[in-house]
Amino acid sequence: MASLADTNILVYCFDSRELTRRAQARELLRRGADENSILIPHQALVEFVSVVTRRKGYGTPLLPEEEAIRQAEGFMADFQVLYPNEGVFHTALQGMATYRLPWFDAHLWAYAVHYGIPELLSEDFEHGRKYGSVRVRNPFLALGLA
Repeated sequence: MASLADTNILVYCFDSRELTRRAQARELLRRGADENSILIPHQALVEFVSVVTRRKGYGTPLLPEEEAIRQAEGFMADFQVLYPNEGVFHTALQGMATYRLPWFDAHLWAYAVHYGIPELLSEDFEHGRKYGSVRVRNPFLALGLA
């Protein structure tokens, strides 16, 4: 079964503060690349670069800009990337109205609906809930981390 990966899955691959989540995210993506079962929305790549290069307070970012770019390009090489279009945008607006999702969550969900992907991998939605044709799975729940 095909799954759409949320930004948090990509970010955790490089988060040394969350070692258990990092290991789980890396294994999930490794398997997904091997099986060609995980797709990545363009939005997740944009958010990934933003999140991993952002400085929190006086701390350092998760990745230097050059490494973030290299990793984003690696994701593009290893996974099918889905791009937004008018249909994704309109579906996202419907998701906001129907499910009361915040814009970026609705937009992510809309990729899955528009491209016919039955599962969304994320810790930002309600685990097990079905939003229309898309069921959410939190891959960190089994680790007791949700």
